[in-house]
Amino acid sequence: MNREFLNTLKWVLTVMAYAYLVYKLASYDRYDLVAANLRAMGGAQWLALGVCTLLMPLNMLIEAWRWQTLMPMSLAEAQRQVYYSRLAAIVTPWHLGEYPARGLVMNDGEKQMDKVLSMGAVGSATMTAAILILGMVGLFFHPSFLHRLGDSYLYALTGTAAVIGICIYFAPKWLHRWAQINGALLMKSVLQSAVRVLCWCVQLALTLYALQAVAPDDIATPSVWLQLPIYYLLVTITPNIPVVEAGVRGAWAIFLFGTPNAALAGVLLWAINTFLPCLCWLIVRKRT
Repeated sequence: MNREFLNTLKWVLTVMAYAYLVYKLASYDRYDLVAANLRAMGGAQWLALGVCTLLMPLNMLIEAWRWQTLMPMSLAEAQRQVYYSRLAAIVTPWHLGEYPARGLVMNDGEKQMDKVLSMGAVGSATMTAAILILGMVGLFFHPSFLHRLGDSYLYALTGTAAVIGICIYFAPKWLHRWAQINGALLMKSVLQSAVRVLCWCVQLALTLYALQAVAPDDIATPSVWLQLPIYYLLVTITPNIPVVEAGVRGAWAIFLFGTPNAALAGVLLWAINTFLPCLCWLIVRKRT
């Protein structure tokens, strides 16, 4: 792959991503529900939603920190690549384009693409591992949800955990040709991933509170907080593509929290952490 081809591909993905954003905004048919919920919000709810939105850059910073650990570079450069990769992620099935897109905007990316893809696989595995660990802790304290999900989901969860465990264990051997990976690096990446999941959980709690999807007296209880990582576990271990991702997140939010407003909270948080970084790319691109 030469630099000219990679540059062309980068801009093709950019145009596709922004076209997708416009389509999603134009085709969304529940703006009446959004408006009704926004009108019902008080000062505390607006503050919570504002804090949730302000946590989006922190969420992206944590991801840049994870990427910097796997691919040594400046934090500013890591952020530039992470923001761009959100564009590619939303137009590729199962976000498969996220890590390769980072190579597109990397200096000499065509020479490092093998390492980028190798470290991208490690980053995906460690993030999934963190989600699995925190989500299964939540399920341990909420066995009723596991009963409602049924044996098939338990099998899928067990199978996914086994595959991720095998991939992480053998990653140093399988990828040694393209990248230097050791146990310390893998453990650090899992811990960094757990920090990002916790950031997501705080954002979700704030959004649920803002839209009154959970009673104000309940939002601070351990029971609700243990449900938050279960939500991300369910979203992760559910086959989806970008076109239906918002719907999947809304459906699981209703399953866990039991109110229509929870579905809106799931969709709204998805928009905050997906749409806003894509829009911010134009700013980040010029400043880094």
